Amino acid sequence: MNLNESPRGNRIHIGLFGRTNSGKSSIMNALTGQKVALVSEYKGTTTDPVYKAIELHPIGPCVIIDTAGFDDESLLGAHRVEATKKVLDKTDIALVLLTNEDILQEKKWINLLQEKNIPIIPIINKVDVILDVDSLSTKIKKETSLNPIQVSAKEQINLDKIREAIGEIAGSFIEPSICAHLVKDGDVVLLVMPQDIQAPKGRLILPQVQTIRDLLDNKCIVLSVTADKVSTTLEKLKAPPQLIITDSQVFPEVYAIKPKESRLTSFSVLFSRYKGDIDAFTQGAYWLDSLKAGDKVLIAEACSHNPLDGDIGRVKLPAMIHKKIHPDITVEVVSGNDFPENLTPYTLIIHCGSCMFNRKHVLSRIEQAKAQHIPITNYGIAIAHMNGILDKIEK
Repeated sequence: MNLNESPRGNRIHIGLFGRTNSGKSSIMNALTGQKVALVSEYKGTTTDPVYKAIELHPIGPCVIIDTAGFDDESLLGAHRVEATKKVLDKTDIALVLLTNEDILQEKKWINLLQEKNIPIIPIINKVDVILDVDSLSTKIKKETSLNPIQVSAKEQINLDKIREAIGEIAGSFIEPSICAHLVKDGDVVLLVMPQDIQAPKGRLILPQVQTIRDLLDNKCIVLSVTADKVSTTLEKLKAPPQLIITDSQVFPEVYAIKPKESRLTSFSVLFSRYKGDIDAFTQGAYWLDSLKAGDKVLIAEACSHNPLDGDIGRVKLPAMIHKKIHPDITVEVVSGNDFPENLTPYTLIIHCGSCMFNRKHVLSRIEQAKAQHIPITNYGIAIAHMNGILDKIEK
């Protein structure tokens, strides 16, 4: 992972929504300057969401998502519309395309976006062929209170106005920092980074890379060691580091040998704040104490990968739950986008650090859990609690 690259999970996600053949794919291609999405005069050309990571002036790194038309009436139309609905969970800014006087379906989706507090940029596309675009614009403004931008992807008309509108909304977003609440200029920070089977050979895993970059941005002095070198490193330092950030899997070992002056946290705990809701995750961890035989725990991984021996989500966390809480608790694991709509069969959800998701996606899962009254926590916070040190670490 290059320190200068922006992973998808750190990019603003811009979703394109509209009817079939409204020109969503053409808008996507026009904004990206590339033929990313297939364009055709036939309805339903886009079947599954298409993601494209780009640099878009003036906001920089972002992801544009092209979706299937929400009026898709093909044999697989209902499935495609459901896939489009799932994109809402990841969308930071929505571009809604309108092309005719009948805007009943568009209004339903606009209401859905507004319920989810997603900023909307309404767009009238194909102004090069619409006969009375001003009349349509007036109707849309009257019925939705939104003032649409009049564009033509084909003729490259007013595309800059879309970029400007995106820039204005994106400018109001607060760019979070992973570590700024814990460090100051000149602090020495020791990173404990076991290079286990989950770390690809020759590379660091993404949370480690992102944390290093964030610490450098905060003008910290960064030292990185593997778990077996922590004691030796501490002995060689003239003064204890202000902060130690460890892999959650070695929390108890690092806690046992850390200087009392040094504060301790983990990559996963930091990401629980950076990507999600630290308070909800902390409250969720205490539900571990009430788990009993027959309860079901859902472990959710953001990335899809082949299970490995020693995998934290599929092996180590379940083993810890069975050892420290009860051997007869059922643990189920899902990965990627395979997050159940119905969470009520579960007593607790434990989510990974979500380095591959944008914050909107993680928060949408937290809201889903809250709506169904299911507590949710995070890998690092759950591990800290099961080791009795949750109240002794930095969050």
